[in-house]
Amino acid sequence: MSSYYMFESDRLWIRPTTEEDAAFIFKVFTSEKALRFVGDRNIRSEADARTFIRNRPINQLKLRGFSNYTLVEKEHGIKVGVAGLYARPTLDLVDLGYALLPEHEGNGFAREASRALMQVARSHFNMERLCAITHPDNVASTRLLESLGFKMIKRIDLEEVKGESLYFEIDL
Repeated sequence: MSSYYMFESDRLWIRPTTEEDAAFIFKVFTSEKALRFVGDRNIRSEADARTFIRNRPINQLKLRGFSNYTLVEKEHGIKVGVAGLYARPTLDLVDLGYALLPEHEGNGFAREASRALMQVARSHFNMERLCAITHPDNVASTRLLESLGFKMIKRIDLEEVKGESLYFEIDL
């Protein structure tokens, strides 16, 4: 994995997610908010998390050079969440997404990681636009996307997300 980009912001190391993060990924994607707002990724154990990491983040990282990143708070070295640039087969643009452990929400980590990833999307991966999706009831995520400059374009239904999602775009 060392040949892939690792990024940083003022307070975070933003590094590619690896199989060693399986226990953490299990915790993130089985939290109540992640299940409600991100969707059920069928992760029921650490073994499922390792399989998920191999099949999705690592596979996309090998194909595209970017994917899911684990957010590590620099001062204490603790994992606080994930953020990433996701190539979804049902979307024309790369999707910016994030999920934090509940105990780390409200500290600006999602905003900080998103800003850093928006910068590298442009500078390292030559992207001119990004999209983002969020659950209509996820007011905090909607506010965050709007504060980053994303504009809500439409409501969409995605296979991997239960129910309707709000679809946003931004020019980088």
